[in-house]
Amino acid sequence: MFEALTEKMTAALRRVQGSGRLSAANIDSALQDVRTALLEADVNVRVAREFLETVKGRVLGEPVPGGLTPGQHFIKLVSDELTRLMGSEHEALRLAGLPPAVVMLVGLQGSGKTSTAGKLAKYLQGEGKRPYLVPADIYRPAAIDQLATLARALDVPCFPATPEMEPVRIARDALDAARAAGADVVLLDTAGRLAIDEEMMAELERVKAAVHPREMLFIADGMSGQDAVNTAEAFHRRLGLTGHILTKMDGDARGGAALALRAVTRLPIKFMAVGEKLDNLERFHPERVASRILGMGDLITLIEKAQQTYDQSQALELQRKLSRNEFTLADFLDQIRALRKLGPMKDLMEMIPGMGAALKNTRMDERELVRVEAIICSMTPRERENFHIVNAARQKRIARGSGTKPADVHRLLKQFAQMRKMMKRITTTGGAEQLMQMMQGGEARPRGGVLN
Repeated sequence: MFEALTEKMTAALRRVQGSGRLSAANIDSALQDVRTALLEADVNVRVAREFLETVKGRVLGEPVPGGLTPGQHFIKLVSDELTRLMGSEHEALRLAGLPPAVVMLVGLQGSGKTSTAGKLAKYLQGEGKRPYLVPADIYRPAAIDQLATLARALDVPCFPATPEMEPVRIARDALDAARAAGADVVLLDTAGRLAIDEEMMAELERVKAAVHPREMLFIADGMSGQDAVNTAEAFHRRLGLTGHILTKMDGDARGGAALALRAVTRLPIKFMAVGEKLDNLERFHPERVASRILGMGDLITLIEKAQQTYDQSQALELQRKLSRNEFTLADFLDQIRALRKLGPMKDLMEMIPGMGAALKNTRMDERELVRVEAIICSMTPRERENFHIVNAARQKRIARGSGTKPADVHRLLKQFAQMRKMMKRITTTGGAEQLMQMMQGGEARPRGGVLN
């Protein structure tokens, strides 16, 4: 995400990173490049101007802390102000009170309201909640069918709305049905239009008055830039929004909406959708997004993703096997499958500090993991436990079974042997200690960098 913005921001800041001193001239030059990056990301002009004035004032008015060069201090101030611009910290959904709490999703047609309702239901399930889905977009029958399909995939209840029903009636009856079903959160998917019109707004006002939502969330297309901000303002004036969810952030999102929504509406961005799968919804943490924009990765989110896949006992067992050099191909297969659950490899690698720039022109072939999985699955259980017994004849048999070449099998075995040696060195010297602690549920705070 934010590829174009990240590239331009990092290029601008790289010029001052190693500076032994900062002058008015090189500060102005760097800030001019930052201004260009912001405007090309379609950030509101007023927001961009205020951001740059604040950064310049802090650079000229604050002493450089010990341990930092002036250039590093400049970058830290840019990071701090980006974080402040987007809200400083994550704000959770407000669901307190008598259940069920109604969360009303609003926005233009095509912004991703229906799929976001499904993703939000999946997220709430993970939080121990009992969501209830309500399709109130009667103008697009496909939206009703889509939400019902998502509900079946998640095994959550969905109100049986039909295009003949009136939206206010759907909302009222669904609230009663959710209460009877013991649900504690109602997710109300509303109708949108290609553009704002009075009829749509009046209908949304009537629905709001009927169910008194605890959250009124605007679904903003992350690729639309300043248009999303202008539309959010119009919705807020009529409906009284409580926050935003950014969608389509897995594409080449310009970033303007993420940077300006909070500044213009004074309302928090609560989540962002980073893919098409139901679990591709992340809590919006301004400091982490600022780190990604500046090309510094996002280790905390990466670790949180790992924590969803690994429990404490699995992490401890993995650490034990690595330290004793007992890591087998069967274990490796388990790790590949777990890794693929976390998301596309390129997205994961970009969360590691410094890897985003290194991978800029690199194509990561996800099919390679599929080939590796096929090769290991074509081995016998005994071969997976002891790869040393796989001789040339067995390599040919494994290649036939996996649809690959013997050279592919040989290369995998060689790379696996090298990987085991490297991982044993890391674990025995304590290099993985902090990461393991984080995966086991410890404090997810990487040392150094902007996130400290």
